[in-house]
Amino acid sequence: MAKRIQKPVKAYKNLEFLSSPDGRIIRMLAEFLEPKQRFRNHGVRDTIVFFGSARIRPKLEALKELRSLLKQVRSVSKPSASLREKVREAEALLEMSKYYDDTVELARLLTQWSKKLRQPNRFVVCSGGGPGIMEAANKGAFLANGKSIGMNISLPFEQFANRYITKGLSFEFHYFFLRKFWFAYLAKALIVFPGGFGTLDELMEILTLLQTKKIRKKMTVVIYGSDYWNKVINWEQMVARGVVSKGDLRLIRYCDSPKEAFEYLKRSLIRNYPTE
Repeated sequence: MAKRIQKPVKAYKNLEFLSSPDGRIIRMLAEFLEPKQRFRNHGVRDTIVFFGSARIRPKLEALKELRSLLKQVRSVSKPSASLREKVREAEALLEMSKYYDDTVELARLLTQWSKKLRQPNRFVVCSGGGPGIMEAANKGAFLANGKSIGMNISLPFEQFANRYITKGLSFEFHYFFLRKFWFAYLAKALIVFPGGFGTLDELMEILTLLQTKKIRKKMTVVIYGSDYWNKVINWEQMVARGVVSKGDLRLIRYCDSPKEAFEYLKRSLIRNYPTE
């Protein structure tokens, strides 16, 4: 009896090849095409994107952490420098926790409003999919019984998708540039809460694309929390030193409460993208 010859593996089923440097372009295309298919299947045409720190936590969590550290301080006669530093960080995070609650409320208001529009799935809340401000945005949409998107990124320190993302709309990207593409491509508005390097990177890239007209559509950019951002970025100095024009500052709007941000975003979105 003749021995059956095993067929070679087809190239598109060859995981060793697909995971190799030579398969990189295919992996990139997959991260472009697979989200496109899912957005189409879910009827998602446009989004409101929330950026902000993954480290900002709900007030009760931040308060619990601070109390735990203060208990440790009281239990020793001379607290170590590292323990004192942890207390200072916990106090700062407790102060920043207000932005978590504000994010939840703003995402809830926007989702409630968008659900009343004649066209379905307009202005769906979208976040980076992880903890902190990202979780808060998805949570606000969840509390309003609306859809929300989470675009996570694989990192050396694992960042897991939060539990408030709509089933089927949770993504895991490998390439930052493709994740950023999908943030920008569907976005009709961007809300930037306090954050670190990643938040600054995302904000500056969108502003650069708007300034240089690489993004031609109307996109409303809200920077939330003037007390924080005015200490982090000095836009006026950029204008004074001639590196940006005064007109460039019209690309952004500061807001300091969920109600203020909601009313401004609603007016801008209705003006730029009529909903009736």
